[in-house]
Amino acid sequence: MGICQRRCGKWLSCWTLTTQLFIFFFVISTVNGQIRYSIPEEMKKGSLVGNVAQDLGLDLKRLRSGRARIVTGENNQLTELKTDKGILVVNERIDREELCGDVTPCSFSFEIILENPIELHRVTVEILDVNDNAPTFKNNVINLEISESATVGSYFDLENAYDPDAGIHSLQKYVLSLNENFVLKQHSNTDGVRFAVMILQKPLDRELKPHLSLKLIAVDGGTPPRSGTVNVEITVLDVNDNPPVFNQTLYTATVNENAPIGTYITTVNASDVDSGSNGLITYTFTNTKGNFGEKFAIDSISGTITVAENIDFEKDKKYEIRVIAKDQGGLSNATKVVIEVADKNDNAPAINIMSFSSMISEDVPVGTTIAVFNVRDADSERNGQITCSIDYYLPFKIQSSLTNYYNLLSNVPFDREKNPEYNITITATDSGSPPLSTKIKLQLKISDINDNAPLFTRKSYSAFIIENNVPGMPIFGLSAQDSDWNQNSRISYFLEDKQINGSPVSTYLSINSETGVLHAVRSFDYEQIKKLVFSVKAQDGGSPPLSSNVTVTILIQDQNDNPPQVLYPVQTGGSLVAEMVPRSADVGYLVTKVVAVDVDSGQNAWLSYKLQKATDRALFEVGLQNGEIRTTRGVTDKDAVKQRLTVIVEDNGQPSRSATVIVTVAVADSFPEVLSEFTDYTQDKEYNDNLTFYLVLALAVVSFLFITCLVVIISVKIYRWRQSRVLYHSNLPVIPYYPPRYSDTLGTGTLQHVYNYEVCRTNDSRKSDCKFGTVGSQNVLIMDPSSTGTMQRIGNEKNILDERDSPLEYYVVNSEGRCRPMCARLSKAVAAPPM
Repeated sequence: MGICQRRCGKWLSCWTLTTQLFIFFFVISTVNGQIRYSIPEEMKKGSLVGNVAQDLGLDLKRLRSGRARIVTGENNQLTELKTDKGILVVNERIDREELCGDVTPCSFSFEIILENPIELHRVTVEILDVNDNAPTFKNNVINLEISESATVGSYFDLENAYDPDAGIHSLQKYVLSLNENFVLKQHSNTDGVRFAVMILQKPLDRELKPHLSLKLIAVDGGTPPRSGTVNVEITVLDVNDNPPVFNQTLYTATVNENAPIGTYITTVNASDVDSGSNGLITYTFTNTKGNFGEKFAIDSISGTITVAENIDFEKDKKYEIRVIAKDQGGLSNATKVVIEVADKNDNAPAINIMSFSSMISEDVPVGTTIAVFNVRDADSERNGQITCSIDYYLPFKIQSSLTNYYNLLSNVPFDREKNPEYNITITATDSGSPPLSTKIKLQLKISDINDNAPLFTRKSYSAFIIENNVPGMPIFGLSAQDSDWNQNSRISYFLEDKQINGSPVSTYLSINSETGVLHAVRSFDYEQIKKLVFSVKAQDGGSPPLSSNVTVTILIQDQNDNPPQVLYPVQTGGSLVAEMVPRSADVGYLVTKVVAVDVDSGQNAWLSYKLQKATDRALFEVGLQNGEIRTTRGVTDKDAVKQRLTVIVEDNGQPSRSATVIVTVAVADSFPEVLSEFTDYTQDKEYNDNLTFYLVLALAVVSFLFITCLVVIISVKIYRWRQSRVLYHSNLPVIPYYPPRYSDTLGTGTLQHVYNYEVCRTNDSRKSDCKFGTVGSQNVLIMDPSSTGTMQRIGNEKNILDERDSPLEYYVVNSEGRCRPMCARLSKAVAAPPM
């Protein structure tokens, strides 16, 4: 300090230099997420308060990613957080006296909040006082009237000075200018207010000094100290030797907060034994701390104290006022009045949302912090006790964290499909009477996750499609629903890989991945495939995607697209097959049975048989259901040997389809009789064939050159000659034909008669004669239309009949006039009766 005095020469200059060199701050504690700093008031904007990142153990990256910020319940923010450096700086001028008044120590608190995850840290900044205020007096002049009869030792109260600084920088002492009559004595109240009293040490002599002018100096404890001065003007009065005396040394009273102006508080009372004007007492306030005296008024005559301004418990809870009683002779006395303020519940709780996540995922765990909020109530005691609540049916709970800070937590798992959003009302209620409350509303939205697989509207699907459909036609649509949202509910449809009849299902059907409509890829044939069974998968657009399957059955419906097929009798373009009916046949004689099938199904395969044409319609009839050809009357000699029947077979489809079969019946008792009739038929047929050939040949001669026709004719001749040579030297039998047993589609049973034929050729047959044979009562006559000769019977008919099971040799005369042998076995097998 000595160096400082040598360099500066003045206390004020030295203090300025010391202040520049001694601006300090330090961290008091960092315990449980709380740190404390101390800084002097009046620091410049941007001055460093503390390194928050270092003191909280956080790195700068965490501060930036967590969007660290300061949250306070006040509108003004005294400090600023520099997240890029992790430091706390002064944001605006801090005046300790304006911030805290007479309260010591002076501090303010705020919270630093970080998100993702949410962290909350409390910071307390203590404001250290600097000596920036000098003591001041309310008035510039103190006027005192003192009687000359005042005895030595009498004391006179002086107006006290007010210094808003705190601690050592507040008012420390009073100094009275030098004089010979008065000395100064200093006192302190329990609230720390210092006041001075002048004590008369030498009697006054009005005749010598009727007026005294003194100076009262109030000095604080700063370095350098500051001071305030007031003039004390003393008027010496004539004799008044009894000062007023209060009946109580201390008055106490209580006033309600927000009491109307003019409300009575208490009355002070003093008495003076002097008479006349020396006994008249007036009351005034003194020793008011700050502007407290302006909140109350005192009747100068009666001493009644009333409310002068609005009283706020949250600002001042107790007032200590000195009342001066002064008589007309200038003597005075003082008493203390203590006024306590009774709190009223006049402040509703204030809710301040520090952090709020307006959207969270539905899969967050129970206990996730949704919001952090601060609740404050300016009232005290019971009126300031706050209870926070939300609607009971909401899946949330409120948990207290730091003082006056609360966390809103999830209480149950979320399901967006049931509740996509919540309207949360937070209510803060104090415990006053009547209680006051504040509400704030929050809207929380639940974001979707892919936790629901698509569900088809049915457990399985089935549909019908008619065969011979147009490829690409839609069949029907499948529908699935997903209770998720947005992309998670976007459904695509796929065919599951499956083989149907050895081919992938995609070769039969396709599906629209967006609409779920099935399309036929190709035309279906009921006779090839009657049913399609496959699976369709519905998959959503989530990540990972979820899916479900459903079984689809498509039944192919039959159309009448196939005509009946005649199995028996076999229609060939070669040999003519005839059924023989003896002339002795009775009515209802079974000639043969027309067997036909229809590969369609249902009524499309129900067959009916009708006789369309006949040589003699009165002789034969056809069973409508079974196709049996029977005689309707007895055979007579007048009936022609050759009977030609045309039978039409129709199905029951819409429209119906039909097939025609020609049945040749020989009415005769012996083969020669049959031969004579059928030979003419073969000759006529051969004649017609030759005529057709020559007509074609004639047209060919006209159209082509002669040389070409000659080559063609020679080639044909050579070809035929070679074919005959091959057949002559061949030892291969003719492949027999056995009609299979077919079921009657109308349920009439199987074919009743099965005919087996064996035909073979023998070597050297060109040198043999032609032979014919018959087997049984029913015979089948085989005619070769290509032969120009007639069939001749050789051998004894009786011998042939005796050897029914032995092979029979037949000879057919070919176009060259040669008889080629044939060996045939005819047998009749009776099938089992129809079931």
